[in-house]
Amino acid sequence: DGLGPPITQKTRFKIKDAKCLLRPRNREKTKDSVKQSVADSCHVTFVNFKCDSSKKKRRGRKSPAKEVSHITAEFEVEIKREEVTDSCNSDCVRKKMEQKLQTAIKTLRKSINNQQFYVQFSGVEYEVAQKSAKGSEVHESCASGQLFLEGKCVSCPAGTYYTGEHNQCVPCSPGTYQDTRGQLTCEPCPSHDGSGITGARNVSECGGQCPPGHFSTDGFKPCRLCPLGTYQPESGRTMCFPCGGGLMTKYESAVSFQDCETRVHCSPGHYYNSTTHRCIRCPIGTYQPEFGMNFCITCPGNTSTDFDGSTNVTHCKNQHCGGDLGDYTGYIESPNYPGDYPAHVECIWNINPPPKRRILIVVPEIFLPIEDECGDVLVMRKSASPTSITTYETCQTYERPIAFTSRSRKLWIQFKSNEGNSGKGFQVPYVTYDEDYQQLIEDIVRDGRLYASENHQEILKDKKLITALFDVLAHPQNYFKYTAQESKEMFPRSFIKLLRSKVSRFLRPYK
Repeated sequence: DGLGPPITQKTRFKIKDAKCLLRPRNREKTKDSVKQSVADSCHVTFVNFKCDSSKKKRRGRKSPAKEVSHITAEFEVEIKREEVTDSCNSDCVRKKMEQKLQTAIKTLRKSINNQQFYVQFSGVEYEVAQKSAKGSEVHESCASGQLFLEGKCVSCPAGTYYTGEHNQCVPCSPGTYQDTRGQLTCEPCPSHDGSGITGARNVSECGGQCPPGHFSTDGFKPCRLCPLGTYQPESGRTMCFPCGGGLMTKYESAVSFQDCETRVHCSPGHYYNSTTHRCIRCPIGTYQPEFGMNFCITCPGNTSTDFDGSTNVTHCKNQHCGGDLGDYTGYIESPNYPGDYPAHVECIWNINPPPKRRILIVVPEIFLPIEDECGDVLVMRKSASPTSITTYETCQTYERPIAFTSRSRKLWIQFKSNEGNSGKGFQVPYVTYDEDYQQLIEDIVRDGRLYASENHQEILKDKKLITALFDVLAHPQNYFKYTAQESKEMFPRSFIKLLRSKVSRFLRPYK
């Protein structure tokens, strides 16, 4: 055991004109290195080397930046009790050790200055790499745990380790694993029987884990059965769960709460309370799809259920009012779209276009079930005041698209749902256009031919086409940027004909 805290020493070495990377070292070079080991003369318990390179700007404007590297080394030395003698007490031993460490660091500094420095780690020796001028030697400056492959340094992947002797990544042998890239060894698995796969990437691939219904102190073989009255659904565990409430299991090595002999059998959407021995409905925001469970599963993320007693993850609905309100184009969207919207939700959006712009809206389709006396409503009007000019209002499903211009310059939009039934809701895009084009836009959206054919209706439902159409309406000059070929591929002929006659008549009336 040590005497007092260990001596720690952090020191930084500067290396000029050398690229600082620790790399596996060639055996042939050994004879001309000075082999100075800090560990020979004292008890080093910890050494940590860090290597970083930076370019240093010279004063002169034209001279190239100089490569400067630093090696930071941390040493930790422990003082052993047996070194204390009558003539040299613990303080004296500590002083001697500190001097020894200083001398060792001086020697190390000297050898680093002569660029004869290397460190041994896991049986492979590493040295400071020189910045090599010749391209062929580039691979020698890869960092430790890296391989030179097709002109660049690549870290050995998880499940493998780098070997300097063969300059390659080797898969971890069975009974070991490695979950980090660029390593020089693999970690031993907790079960020391050598089972498991070659190239294991984490502890769970080590093999030898206890199966469900079993446990052990480290989760690996040899395993014990879960005793009566307990169960374990997972593999590789260190304990079993009690059924609770004095309940027993039908047999040992039970794998689920369903093996506990409960007094009642709970249906999905419920959980068993071991204290009262009753089935309780899963609270709002949770669900349970299986029979006979003693817990409910919490809804993921920003989602919740409309009611308690939910049986399926699809009952978890996003509560967030969707949309993206841009100055030129944007959209509003019912919460949880395209899934069903939640109960008791209220959304409010405000569209305020830039000056001199008006709003055009397309409702491609909207799904609001009407069975509950108009309980779910989408309304668009000038302001929150119920008496302000209304542009659009609906509480039912329309699968045919409709386009219309707003009757007011700004729009206040509200969507409300009650606790009745629910539907898919809507995703409604809009575009703002220059008010000078008011006549043209009105002319387009009021023309029955816009909705006449299935073809045209599909355009108003197709996201890519509506984007192109809106691009033209927001910036009409872009109409001429869509080439004839593009337009033909994207839009039906009849639709182009309808638009072209109107746009050309409007933008180029004198041609």
